[in-house]
Amino acid sequence: MANLPKHAQAVVIGGGVGGTSIAYHLALMGWKDVVLVERHELTSGSTWHSAGLVGQMRSDANLTRMMHYSTDLYRKLKEETGVDTSWREVGGLRLASSHERLEETKRLVGMARSFGVPMELISPKEAQEKFPLMSIDGVVAAAFTPNDGSIDPTGLTNALAAGAKLHGAKIFINTNVEAIHLKDGRVHEVVTDQGTIQTEVVVNASGMWGREVGKMVGLDLPVVPMAHLYILTKPIEGVTHSFPNLRDPDLLVYWREEVGG
Repeated sequence: MANLPKHAQAVVIGGGVGGTSIAYHLALMGWKDVVLVERHELTSGSTWHSAGLVGQMRSDANLTRMMHYSTDLYRKLKEETGVDTSWREVGGLRLASSHERLEETKRLVGMARSFGVPMELISPKEAQEKFPLMSIDGVVAAAFTPNDGSIDPTGLTNALAAGAKLHGAKIFINTNVEAIHLKDGRVHEVVTDQGTIQTEVVVNASGMWGREVGKMVGLDLPVVPMAHLYILTKPIEGVTHSFPNLRDPDLLVYWREEVGG
């Protein structure tokens, strides 16, 4: 492994999808001296077990713009980097299982149109035709977005890392951050078990370890890891690779196709 540089314009801590995306975009914007450090391998934190669902619409306008941009990026990353992200534009269904949720869904559809996102309100029966395993009991309506999709989180992270390197960023795995030193109240250097890097910018992209990294500079970040549960089924007859993603925000569940199940 190459030696750590003594200086960097920015040091990104964390080699998940967030950290690699930040390194990629900083390098893309012309920051030629970006260093990312990850204490294990890339995606070894919470990224690898993400469901990889990509939905266009959020309740916030800026988040929606970000998701719209992300989808455009995912379409071209493989061509740019040579790394397959397994992006699949299968579409997404969002159910409304209450009249209150229906009102919110109608508002989302209206907002989608203002962003040029092709989201439409459909009936429970139309939703079931797209996702035949679904029961429509209690479902009031649904919204369908044809350019939603799913992606492999590890493939995406590796593609972003490759893109970051193409644009001049340096990535160091198996490099554990032990301390962040301040000088006159500002970040001065990042101390790792592989050496020390002087820098004026540190990006905390360490996910569920964000609080521990924050403590290194005297910040108490309200980041608390929570356990999530997911179930993988065996292949189910009738389930195809083109099944849309399905969300029910009222019941706090979502589904996506995974190897025929």
